Amino acid sequence: MGMSEIATTSTPGWASGGTRLGERVRALRVAAGLTQVELADGRFSKEYISQIERGKTRPTESTIVLLAERLGVDQGFLVSGVSSEERTKIETLLARAEALSEAHQYSDAIDAFREARPALDGTWAPSLELRILSGEAWALQQSGEINPALELLRQARGVAESTQFSDVDRADVLFRIGVCRYKLSSVGTAVALFDDALALAERSGLPCDLLRADILGWRSRCHRLQRDYVAAHEDVERALELAKDLGDRRAIANTYFQASLIAQRQGHWVQSRGYAQRAKDLYQELNDERNVGRLLLALGGLTLLLGDEDQAVEHLKASFSRALESDSPPDAAQALQGLARVHLNRGEYDQADELARKALVLLEGREDYLHEVCPSQLVLGRALMERGRLDEAGDCFRAADAAAEQLASISHRTEAWVALGDLAARRGDDRESARLYRNAAEALQEIRF
Repeated sequence: MGMSEIATTSTPGWASGGTRLGERVRALRVAAGLTQVELADGRFSKEYISQIERGKTRPTESTIVLLAERLGVDQGFLVSGVSSEERTKIETLLARAEALSEAHQYSDAIDAFREARPALDGTWAPSLELRILSGEAWALQQSGEINPALELLRQARGVAESTQFSDVDRADVLFRIGVCRYKLSSVGTAVALFDDALALAERSGLPCDLLRADILGWRSRCHRLQRDYVAAHEDVERALELAKDLGDRRAIANTYFQASLIAQRQGHWVQSRGYAQRAKDLYQELNDERNVGRLLLALGGLTLLLGDEDQAVEHLKASFSRALESDSPPDAAQALQGLARVHLNRGEYDQADELARKALVLLEGREDYLHEVCPSQLVLGRALMERGRLDEAGDCFRAADAAAEQLASISHRTEAWVALGDLAARRGDDRESARLYRNAAEALQEIRF
């Protein structure tokens, strides 16, 4: 999906909803054996009923009450095609699906959203349809099924263009599309989508600070990947201010997590550890074990950078355990990759090999985690190289380079080139090693720190 995701489509008028309401009025009138004059019952003109049925005018609320009474149906059904009883049933199913998604039980959430779909068939309830499409899409992208999520979000965007929805609703859909694009490494497209989503939310004049905080947090991730740390920090600061004003602990924790990652990239490891600890404490208060595990992973890496290898191992092991408990293979893979790197640094090459391979198995098919595939391949390759298995090491380094190229990550590619340079030097090919080192050095000079 390219620029069509960013460009604003023309907004249809209210006629779509009005036409469907009119179709229901006509179908119910005919089924009741009433003429337009009889339905009007002296309260309206025949022409007014005709205009309603043709979608040329939308009846007032009081008119809908009278028409529903004459046609013997629920007012809600006349307006949306869903009776109050049906709506309650669908909303109950949706609430369960959304609760499962909030608890990170994405596989169960997907099933629950799909269970709600048949109840919506044959109705015209755009607000419920949008919730189903957006909710299932979010659960899908969290499970690594990005392209199916994007397909649902394309449908959601079409639904949200109706004028019965606000700019906040449209902003939310754009935000979710942006998250998918980010996870597919289309960072430039993601930034443009987040920009548009934020503009829509801010111009709406409606209360949507939590959505704005989410948009800013994810846009900050993009800026961080682009190494624009000033912009990343500014977005995090704005997101944190919004989250604190709301008093939303989850939003505050999410923002501290991003602040930690930015500080780490800038080399402010102590500050990064402080942010990570705050985020972890908040997630613990929320009983969010999955994100507690992710923060333990981050703390493991930071503790390793700060020189406490034993404490780093404890954090990584605890992160791995929580990832298993919360059924999150990608998080477990990242913990294993961190432990493999510790073993590599200690010269324990067999253990590093074993853990790196396990990490890669867990990451297989997850194109949204290429940023973890690359370092896992590098660790495995170096473990192989140190044991003299040079051809296998070369395969790993090239696989790491391919993943980095797909990510469009110069920093990851330079690591792969340095590894390939070390391999060439190990083989005695000084000219090739010098070429690879030079490529890496030149690439690093182009990176904006």
